[in-house]
Amino acid sequence: MLVTDGPGKTDTAFRTIGELSRETGLPQHILRYWETRFSQLRPLQRAGNRRYYRAEDAVLVRRIDTLLNREGYTVRGVQQLLAAEKTTSVAPDTSDPMIPALRAIRALLAQALVEDGRHI
Repeated sequence: MLVTDGPGKTDTAFRTIGELSRETGLPQHILRYWETRFSQLRPLQRAGNRRYYRAEDAVLVRRIDTLLNREGYTVRGVQQLLAAEKTTSVAPDTSDPMIPALRAIRALLAQALVEDGRHI
């Protein structure tokens, strides 16, 4: 299921810096600054240096915002945390925000098959 955010945009659609700024409440200059501080945050840049944020970039921006502005981390602390997570990551598909939802759907389908008398 795709969730729309605004007119005609799905949650997997690319966002401009202005759109992401409005969604998160963060000023555009902060998003550009974070790109210089967090190597994991790399939006696509097209002609005229227009930034296009992928869904995973938007998730990362929200996470950085939470860590910095709500949990009291410093920029350096968030850098270290993200670097540590990158080195301890065991499953490459965990960065995709759809994976947990797809696994939950798979479990529900498997349970329905078991209840229906079929085994997978």
